[in-house]
Amino acid sequence: MTITGSTVDHPATTLAPIPPQQAEPAPAAGRPQFQHQGIAFGCDYNPEQWDPAVWREDVALMREAGVDLVAVNIFGWAQLQGPDGEFDFSALDEVIELLHGAGIRVNLGTATSSPPPWLTARHPEILPVMEDGTSRYPGGRQAWCPSSPVFRRYALALVEAVAERYARHPAVELWHVSNELGCHNALCHCDESTRAFRRWLRERHATIEELNRAWGTSFWSQRYTDWDEILTPRLTVSSRNPGQVLDFHRFSSDELLAYYRAEAEVIRRHSTLPITTNFMVTAHIRDLDYWSWAAEMDVVANDHYLDHRLGEPRTELAFAADLTRGLAGGAPWLLMEHSTGSVNWQPVNLAKEPGELLRNSLTHVAKGADGVCFFQWRASLQGSEKFHSALVPHAGTDTDLWREALELGRIVGSLGEVAGSRVQADVALLFSWESWWASDAEARPTHAIEYLDQVHALYGALHDLGVTVDVVRPGADLTGYRLAVVPGLYLVGDDDAAALDDAVASGTHALVTFYSGVVDEHDRVRPGGYPGAWRDLLGIRVEEFAPVLPGTPITLESGSAASLWAERLAVTDAAALDRFADGPAAGRPAVTRRDGADGAGDAWYVGTLLERDDLLDLVGRAVERAGVVPEPGASADVEVTRRTDGERTWRFIVNHGSTAVEVDGRGTELVTGSAVDGRLEVPAGAVRVIREDGAA
Repeated sequence: MTITGSTVDHPATTLAPIPPQQAEPAPAAGRPQFQHQGIAFGCDYNPEQWDPAVWREDVALMREAGVDLVAVNIFGWAQLQGPDGEFDFSALDEVIELLHGAGIRVNLGTATSSPPPWLTARHPEILPVMEDGTSRYPGGRQAWCPSSPVFRRYALALVEAVAERYARHPAVELWHVSNELGCHNALCHCDESTRAFRRWLRERHATIEELNRAWGTSFWSQRYTDWDEILTPRLTVSSRNPGQVLDFHRFSSDELLAYYRAEAEVIRRHSTLPITTNFMVTAHIRDLDYWSWAAEMDVVANDHYLDHRLGEPRTELAFAADLTRGLAGGAPWLLMEHSTGSVNWQPVNLAKEPGELLRNSLTHVAKGADGVCFFQWRASLQGSEKFHSALVPHAGTDTDLWREALELGRIVGSLGEVAGSRVQADVALLFSWESWWASDAEARPTHAIEYLDQVHALYGALHDLGVTVDVVRPGADLTGYRLAVVPGLYLVGDDDAAALDDAVASGTHALVTFYSGVVDEHDRVRPGGYPGAWRDLLGIRVEEFAPVLPGTPITLESGSAASLWAERLAVTDAAALDRFADGPAAGRPAVTRRDGADGAGDAWYVGTLLERDDLLDLVGRAVERAGVVPEPGASADVEVTRRTDGERTWRFIVNHGSTAVEVDGRGTELVTGSAVDGRLEVPAGAVRVIREDGAA
C-alpha cells in the first residue's frame, strides 16, 4: 500500500468550502512571528472524544469564557486516516469551521504524536526499545522510535495532507508539531537507533581514535576499533561509560530535533504561519537540550504542571517560567498547557486551592508568557487522563472551578496591553541540560544530591529575596548583569567557562557553588584540583570532595547549618568567610570570596549545601554587594515582577500568603480597573497588576 499526502473525496456535507487564507502581515526579518491580539487564553480541544452535538455547546462556552486560541488535532491521527491510507477530514473541517465562526483562532496540530494501532500492528519495528533491551508495546502514547524511517514516512505523509488542506484557512494562527516530543520515547535503543547513533558519532568525532579519546575508552579495556562495535548504552552488569551515556543523550535530543525539523519543513512548503512545538521545561523531564532547540521555534511554547513531589512546587513553577523566557531569548513566549486543578500522573494528585489557578496563571504571564492555555477544554470521560482537570470539569459549569475559569478569562482579557513587553533582570542564573545529564551520572561522589537540588536551592533564595532572574545557558553574554549565579555546573567547556571569567573581569559579580567546573565537555576531569575551570577566578583549590551521609548535620563556625556535602578546600587568592566547624572538612574554608579589583566583580564560592535560611542570608549578602535591588514588597509569599515595553511598565504582584499586603505605586490597576495613588492593598491570595505612571 502506498501512503500519499493527497486528500480524498468525502460524502456530501453542508459545510461551506474552506475559504482562502487571508493576507498575513509580512513577517519580521527571520522567522514568522506569532501575532495574537492581546494575551492568548486557550486550551487543547479533543472533539473526537465527544458527540458532534457537544461541539456546538463547547464553542458557545468557549466564547463565554473568553477562549480565543484552541489547539486541535493533537491526537487525531486515528480519526484522520485508516489502514487503507485514505484521509477523512470531514469532522476536523466541521470543528475548525465552528471555531472560526465563533472568532476563535486555531493552533493546529499535525496529529503525529501517537500512531494509530493499525500502523504499529503493520510495522512493529517502529516501536521503541528501552535500555533493558525490551520493546514497549502500543496502548499508551508516543509508541514510536525517533530514528525510524518507517514511522517518519507515514508521519510526514500525514503532515503533508494536513498542511495542504488547512494552510490557507483563516482560522489557523499557529502550527503545532507533534506533542511534547520526547516525553516518553526520547531514548530508544533499537537497531535503527543504534545505526543512527553511529552516524551521529562519526559526524561529531570524525575518527574512531577521537571517539576513544573523548570517551576515555582506555579504562576497562573499552577501546573501539570499528564504528560497528559501538552500541547504544543499554544496561550493563556494571556502571556504563559516562562519555558514551552523555553522547547518547546529546544524540537523542538531536534526533528528535531533526524529526521536528522534518515536520516543519513539510509545513513550510504550504504555509508562512509560525510553527512551534510544546517544550516540557519542568523538573521531571530532562532528556532534551532545549538550548539547542529554541532557535528552531518561531515562538517558544512550554507545558508546565505543578509537581507536588517537589518540596517547593510553586517556586519551581517560577523557575520554569524564567527558564522558558531564557529559551525565548527574553522575548514573550506561550504557555501551551497547564492545569486548572489536579493532574492524573502523580502519586497524589492535589487539587488547587481557591485562587491558585489565577495565581499560577498570572505568574507565567508576569514572567513573560503572552498566552495562558490549558490541557484541556472538557474533562475526558474515558482514557488515561479522565481524572485530569479541565476548564469544564465532569461536574459541569455550575462549579467553583468553572467560575474561576470565567474570572481568569476576564482578567487575561484585561491584560491585553501587556502583550509584547519584556521582563528585565539584573541577575543571571546559568543552567545546562548537558550538565544535568553528566552531573547525575551513575558513578558520582554522592547520590544524595542531584543537579536540580542546587539549581532550585539557589533560585529559591533569589526568588524569596524578591530578585528577578534570567536563566541563561553557559557561555551566554553576561554583559549588563550585576550578578551571575552558577549552581553546581559540573560540566562546562573552555569557551563557556571563559565567558564567566570575562564577565567578572568587566564588573559582574559571580556566585559559584560546589561541584561546578569539574569536567570539560567530554566529562573529562580537569586536573589540578577542583573547580578546575574556575580555580583562578575564585582563588581557591579543592583537594578532595568529602560528602557526608544523609541525616548527618554539618555546622559552620558562623553557626550556619549545612548537610550532605563538604570538601577539603584551600584558598589561594580569596578570603575564607566561613569554615567548617565539624565533619570531614573541619577547619577548612566552606564559603570564600575573591574581592574584585580594578573594576572586576567579586567571586563567591560556596562549598556545602547550606540550609534554607542560611543560604538566604548568604545570597542576600552577595546580592547587596552586587548592587542588585530586590523588588519592594517581595518575599517568599509575595512575588513581584515587572514587564516593560520601553515606554510603559507593568508591575505584577502575586500574593500567595494568607494575609493582605500593601505596596507603593501610582497608576492604574488592571485587574480591578481602579486608580492607584500611593498605596495599593493586595488581598490574601490575590493578584494585582499596576500599569505604572511615568517612563519605564
